[in-house]
Amino acid sequence: MNDMTSVRIPKRILNSLLSSMAAGVVPRTGARYIAIGRTAEIAAICKDLENVAEGGSATRFLIGKYGCGKSFLIRLMQGYAVEKGFVCADADLSPERRLSSTNGGGLATYRELIRNLSTKASPDGGALAQMISKWLSDIQYAVTQTGVFPDSPKFEKEVSAQIYAVLREIETGVGAFDFARVIETYYHAWKDDDEHLQSDCLRWLRGEFGTKTQARAALSVSGIINDENWYDYIKLFAAFSRRIGYGGLVIFIDECVNLYKIPNRVSRENNYEKILSIFNDTLQGKAEGLEIIFAGTPQFLEDTRRGLFSYEALRSRLVDNMFGKDPAAITASGQMFGPIMRLARLSDDELLALLARVTVLFTRSYGEVDVTPEEMRDFLYFMLDRAGADTMITPREIIRAYLTALGIVMQSGGKRLPEIYRKNESAVLPREEATKPTDFDPETIEF
Repeated sequence: MNDMTSVRIPKRILNSLLSSMAAGVVPRTGARYIAIGRTAEIAAICKDLENVAEGGSATRFLIGKYGCGKSFLIRLMQGYAVEKGFVCADADLSPERRLSSTNGGGLATYRELIRNLSTKASPDGGALAQMISKWLSDIQYAVTQTGVFPDSPKFEKEVSAQIYAVLREIETGVGAFDFARVIETYYHAWKDDDEHLQSDCLRWLRGEFGTKTQARAALSVSGIINDENWYDYIKLFAAFSRRIGYGGLVIFIDECVNLYKIPNRVSRENNYEKILSIFNDTLQGKAEGLEIIFAGTPQFLEDTRRGLFSYEALRSRLVDNMFGKDPAAITASGQMFGPIMRLARLSDDELLALLARVTVLFTRSYGEVDVTPEEMRDFLYFMLDRAGADTMITPREIIRAYLTALGIVMQSGGKRLPEIYRKNESAVLPREEATKPTDFDPETIEF
């Protein structure tokens, strides 16, 4: 691994990172530059990806309190999966976006996922058209490699044969025939340079046709993507992505606490029923090349009145068994066999390394700031020594406070970091039980 001094970070990503962290928001790109710890969780996801690439499937539940790093870990996992050749998509649930709904909430989630489709060639989302066009171009190139060139009368026949071979493989399940028909129509529109028809095909795939009549008139298909069947089309996208050269489809669904907040019991249980369906499909091998990761708070999982554990079929599948009562110990051992991934607090050493990394990034963006390793350590223990900090403080809170303090140090014209936050000497004394890092140099922090 290279240390930070040898890694070039684009200015756009660097500024976005610092702005996002200062606002308490997870950066959409560049998460790997500030990644510290979480080795067990990342190793578990890497193992899942190997299984997905072989045609398997998985469901994970990423559980942690607000600000503990769930969304950050999602961005980190997403970046890794994209680099490994997977298609990724993400969506945050909200009162308007749900998993099951009768007024467009499920379709809204589907549209958000498709809008955020990302690949290695399109890491920032919007990869749908690029994926299909690249596949068609690759097929044409493969045909030319066999000695059949575009000016040959056999060329079109060979290209069509390879396209139809892929489409026939996915023509099983709900909506598969319409899905294949739209892809086939897109191919003819792409070949004829018919941008209007290409746009109609993409609109259908994004779930933007409101009625079957509109879809039939535009594309001669009998169905549309809606609240009831959107998950079936996610499974089709997963199978299709594997057929066209990707490792599979990885879905990240964040802010699942919004399901816990649904006031109507029937509506809430309908959403939990959808999670159960997804869980069963992936564990029973009915969703080829698909992994879905749900992220939520402990209340979303464990509340027996409104959380997932209020739904008996899910509680019996997800509750800790007699040998898994200590999730922190399981995480520390580096083994995460079950579907639940509970995020423990970062260790003091990991938090200190995170502050050092943030300091280096701040210096790169805004200029040199005079902060010593000892001052970083004292700042960290000042934050951790407050009442309840052992269990309540989060990396988000520490980083926001630290970036604010660095800004004041830079603008103050000579003030030291301790002068910004320290009111008396005793406030910064480290806890007796804490293990202090020694010989700490922020310039040696590695990626």
